[in-house]
Amino acid sequence: MRVSAKADYAIRAMVELAAAGGGPVKADRISQSQEIPTKFLENIMSDLRNAGLVRSQRGTEGGYWLAKPAAEIDLAQVIRAVDGPLANVRGYRSEAVTYTGSAEPLKDVWIAVRASLRAVLERVTLADIAERKLPESVVALTTDREAWLPH
Repeated sequence: MRVSAKADYAIRAMVELAAAGGGPVKADRISQSQEIPTKFLENIMSDLRNAGLVRSQRGTEGGYWLAKPAAEIDLAQVIRAVDGPLANVRGYRSEAVTYTGSAEPLKDVWIAVRASLRAVLERVTLADIAERKLPESVVALTTDREAWLPH
């Protein structure tokens, strides 16, 4: 899986909001603290607002805040809001692709890949990251030395 800059920035911005608590956070503060280009952040926040994950208010008392508690927003929701489906094959959903002959089982591989991504990204919430308390199932994956190898 390739995590786009947009998805990475979106998650970092959302974690910043989660860590800030309930009040509005200015885009400049998010941009500076997470080193996200301001224009790019504004586009990302628009996508997140359209997905119902953040709310915003303009003006001196304005800013952004989470639309629901951080514990109710998982990383998969954030990625889908800015990039679409977690895993696809040539732009199609994994279950929609078809193969013939010896490649026929490949569809099951793509379904399994998506399920593996979901097993992590739908279990980790913004609160988990902001509170530095990842689920044990995710931590367990990081303890495998093979997980850290760049292949």
